[in-house]
Amino acid sequence: MDIRSLDGDDPATIDLLLPGFRETMSLELPGDPPVSPALLARLLQRRHGADRIVLAAFDGDRPAGCTKLGLDLGVPDGPGHGSLWVFPGFRRRGAGTALVSAARTELRARGRDLLMVDAPHTPAAERFAAACGAEALGTNLRNRLLLKGPGRAGLDAAAGRAVPGHRLVHWSGRCPDELVDSYARAWGALETAANGQAAVRRPAAADVRARETEAERAGHRPYVTAAVDTAGEVVGYATLFVRDSPMADAGETLVVAGRRRRGLGSWTKAALLSRAAAENPHLALVQAWNDVRDEASLALNRRLGFVGDSSWTTYAVKA
Repeated sequence: MDIRSLDGDDPATIDLLLPGFRETMSLELPGDPPVSPALLARLLQRRHGADRIVLAAFDGDRPAGCTKLGLDLGVPDGPGHGSLWVFPGFRRRGAGTALVSAARTELRARGRDLLMVDAPHTPAAERFAAACGAEALGTNLRNRLLLKGPGRAGLDAAAGRAVPGHRLVHWSGRCPDELVDSYARAWGALETAANGQAAVRRPAAADVRARETEAERAGHRPYVTAAVDTAGEVVGYATLFVRDSPMADAGETLVVAGRRRRGLGSWTKAALLSRAAAENPHLALVQAWNDVRDEASLALNRRLGFVGDSSWTTYAVKA
């Protein structure tokens, strides 16, 4: 296998890897619509505050698999965290082992000594991780919400339950100028780390604008619903990323400390999903990822009608 480094922001990379990625996801997640170019672009692009490594294994001129790793630029010796895929026609031929070896070499060259990779929670993945000397760190549950069907009525009802002393503000694309500083402060309260993305560190308006530009660059339209108190401060919000696909990705749902257990999270997220579904007739389902130990987020998603359908495990191995 020949390993090549690719630019995840180059449209040519998306065109090259999309067929294999589509075939892989049709096997791993058969209930999903075909992977769109925008989804793959979002997965491979550089994120705000992070660098990106994209490596592909080639058998001649055909890509056999790839791995993408995010490097938090604020932690120069931190791990590389991402995902690895071996395309179905090339499995058990050494592509996965070659990609792990190449990723470890890339990380060592950057002074980083830990490789973290997410993979489907399957016996085959466990065997491969054991062969690489990797340790399982945790598991994420993928939840799906069908937006067309009987569950929609419950979602709309939850969106209509107001929380006294608060109002909802909606936008898609660019955050209103009068809320951007407050929105950045609320974002700074986020505690959950995301695969391959930089940790949240006192974000400001410029960071909000950078994330908006990042999403647009990958063909995504960010939808946001914020809960605003009587002082005009954002005290909670939920995000969603819509693209040219029947499936959208749920982003963050946050309620700041001191405002929790009032129903703000359910109200905000339900209103966001209901609005996005109404404004995007092509949208049929939403996927959300949650750490299986995050009981609050899992309970919130269950209340809104999300159902878990698959688990992915994070493995770690020394570089």
